[in-house]
Amino acid sequence: MSNRIVIDPVTRIEGHAKITIYLDDTGQVTDARFHVTEFRGFEKFCEGRPLWEMPALTSRICGICPVSHLLASSKTGDAILSVKIPAAAEKLRRLMNLGQIVQSHALSFFHLSGPDLILGMESEPGDRNVFGLMKANPATALGGIRLRQFGQEIIELLGGKKIHPAWSVPGGVRGPLTEEARDHIRERLPEAYAAVENAFEILKGYIHQHPGELHVFGNFPTLYLGLANEEDTWEHYDGFLRVVDSGGNVIADRIAPEEYRTIIGEAVEDWTYLKFPHYLPLGYPDGIYRVGPLARINLCRTMGTPRADEALVEYRAQTHGAHNSSFLYHYARLIEILTALERIEILLADPDLLTTRLRSQAGINQLEAVGVSEAPRGTLFHHYHVDEDGLIVKMNLIIATGQNNLAMNRTVAQIARHYVQGDHISQGMLNRVEAGIRAYDPCLSCSTHAAGHMPMVVELVNHCGEVVDVLTRD
Repeated sequence: MSNRIVIDPVTRIEGHAKITIYLDDTGQVTDARFHVTEFRGFEKFCEGRPLWEMPALTSRICGICPVSHLLASSKTGDAILSVKIPAAAEKLRRLMNLGQIVQSHALSFFHLSGPDLILGMESEPGDRNVFGLMKANPATALGGIRLRQFGQEIIELLGGKKIHPAWSVPGGVRGPLTEEARDHIRERLPEAYAAVENAFEILKGYIHQHPGELHVFGNFPTLYLGLANEEDTWEHYDGFLRVVDSGGNVIADRIAPEEYRTIIGEAVEDWTYLKFPHYLPLGYPDGIYRVGPLARINLCRTMGTPRADEALVEYRAQTHGAHNSSFLYHYARLIEILTALERIEILLADPDLLTTRLRSQAGINQLEAVGVSEAPRGTLFHHYHVDEDGLIVKMNLIIATGQNNLAMNRTVAQIARHYVQGDHISQGMLNRVEAGIRAYDPCLSCSTHAAGHMPMVVELVNHCGEVVDVLTRD
């Protein structure tokens, strides 16, 4: 009879989940699973709602990723209207998405993973959080808070709210950037650059001190999927789908977003509410692929901005081809923040941002459409069917976190096999297993919802059914 370790809930991620680690009677890990324990109902209760409500409604899926759903939904609406939105509207949407990338990545690095990277994986659990980080390194903590605030301010200055801005709509956007807002963003850029440069130094120092963690934190070959463009520069808003293998070789390219079903299949298991998207030509589970910062950097030739390209060259000097360690999601995230800051700076010089011609008008011209955009955590698909009146008949959402599901499960198993042995549970061991999930920065509220506070209780049960060790976390 096998033993089992349960981590419930996984801490310092967006949402609620648990991890189960299975041991044989010698204490060796045989398997591990990442369970999403809540149920999502958005696809069903959106049925019957007007297309025009979808951007604002789907943005309520999550308080961390509202802009991601807002933009993907608006792009789906553009396709149903069969319109080309004004150039200024696309630039403004891109600006908001860059702000979203900055604020979300800053949250992930400084608030969620920073306590591990700065205080240490083995640090005291009561201190291993953002408040412990503030105490130990107040300047870094403040820099992270201010960097996230910078991204949120861009969202607010465009959409009127930091969370759930009802601004991007089918056909374009509701309003321009004001001169005053543009100048405010420009004034805050130097501080934002300083914060990300400090983060680079912290991460590179951690990698130098703990090189072994790159080899066991989700280090295995997979495919990578995301948006790409003809220039082979980093893409975050539009373009076509590309898939590369673990050596950086392109195996599928120039796939139109509406043709995503030719390369993506979805499987389900009875032990989680999160679906298992996979590369359809290889089937399930062999078609494992990853999305998000690590994938986007593996898909492109250049970031397209000078400072970020220098960081990319240094990053790629470590290995050849695709970088397959999920620990490097942290590194990729920082490169993307730097890229976003540089692109924001470039966009602020564009007079189109101040124009008022921002929306194309049309009625329902297509009954089915797909909108794809890059959320901070990876490629996001909105697929709608509507009737002649524009009411939603059916919809399917493929969330970035779901696309990483197979990889997250394999990561948990790999870390557990390295660190978990015998019948004793250490806090450091548990934290490393959780840190493997935090590297992906999963956004579980994009697929699930819950209320209340959930404590963690972990029991190690031997093959006789006896509890041999227990850890609790309030």
